[in-house]
Amino acid sequence: MTIERIEPGARMSQAVVHNGTVYLAGQVGTGADITEQSKSALAEVDRLLAAVGSDKSRILSTTVWVSDMALFADMNAVWDAWVDPANPPARATGEAKLATPDYLVEFIVTAAVG
Repeated sequence: MTIERIEPGARMSQAVVHNGTVYLAGQVGTGADITEQSKSALAEVDRLLAAVGSDKSRILSTTVWVSDMALFADMNAVWDAWVDPANPPARATGEAKLATPDYLVEFIVTAAVG
């Protein structure tokens, strides 16, 4: 079986493809608020999926971490505009401290390739 690592680093790869499935590292974005960060992070999801021949219509599941559930509706507004409405993935959202206080949201995506 082949394992393909996309943008590997010393600590982690940005994506790993195995057996027709791509697993993305948690994607965080840049910006002053959760709206900007969500848009930026989801653009990275799009970029990484495209790099392995997939797209958001093939997402199987997404876990979303927000730094404060008070930001949930703003994140959802971005998600709802971005997600493929014909192919919504399974999704879970929770509140968590993220890697730095500057991060307000993180998306962890698993998708089919091909």
